[in-house]
Amino acid sequence: MKPVSLFLGCIIPNRYPGIEKATKLVLDGLGIDWADLAGASCCPAPGVFRSFDKVTWLTLAARNIVLSEQMDRDVLTICNGCFGSLADANHELKNDPGLARQVNKHLGEVDMKYKGSAEVRHIIEFLSKEFGPDKVKDAIKRPLELKVALHYGCHLIKPSKDRDMGTVENPVFFDELVEALGAKSIDYEDKMACCGAGGGVRSALLDKSLEMADAKLLHIAEAGVDCIVNACPFCHLQLDFGQVEIKDKFGHEYNIPVLHYSQLLAIAMGYSPEDVGVDLNFIKNEEFIDRLRG
Repeated sequence: MKPVSLFLGCIIPNRYPGIEKATKLVLDGLGIDWADLAGASCCPAPGVFRSFDKVTWLTLAARNIVLSEQMDRDVLTICNGCFGSLADANHELKNDPGLARQVNKHLGEVDMKYKGSAEVRHIIEFLSKEFGPDKVKDAIKRPLELKVALHYGCHLIKPSKDRDMGTVENPVFFDELVEALGAKSIDYEDKMACCGAGGGVRSALLDKSLEMADAKLLHIAEAGVDCIVNACPFCHLQLDFGQVEIKDKFGHEYNIPVLHYSQLLAIAMGYSPEDVGVDLNFIKNEEFIDRLRG
């Protein structure tokens, strides 16, 4: 297993630092050789940069990858959007020498060169492939008897031809990691539907974005779960703070706690919800937090 550099992205440091702490506790607990990726910038979000100038997007993404190449580490992301941007850029540059030359011309102005020696990983894909549910289960100190609504998100599994994570209609690898913690992944209508945040929708068309989240939250509420678990801070924001916005705009109240998988895993390893920032979410379900304390 190659050592990894931890790419935090934008939302986690600015909105959900508990996810960062949880991830670092988990990596340490699993004995993973990791280091912070010093000097990293935004991934950048392909829905914005790639739409306007592909080479600019590739150059900015490649700069982040080069920082990890210089450390002789693969890049480990904890955000679907960051994973999508960096993994897609890495794939294009490795397979298109012409684009790589254009990008390296720009990178040369800051004394950097993309070599293609690093892979880009997502923490769920990484844990699934490098450890598997059985090894994750071995690290658990306190099984969590929870009914979980799992949200995969879009960029973790799409485009499927590049992700190599199996079917996009009915994936199971994330469910297996959740159930390794003692929880039960509950099926619900439109489980694989988008949360409504990505692709610039939340920024440009907030009401439409919240309508999509509202529909998903309704199905989740009907399934009778204890919480929502995701692997992306933007999805996390949409499903957490989005509940506050939905109540304000549409009058629908759900009060469903939302956790990133790193937080859930850290709690199963013996850390408290306060240790990993669950109490800092916009949706503060005190009864649920008490259950997590054990």
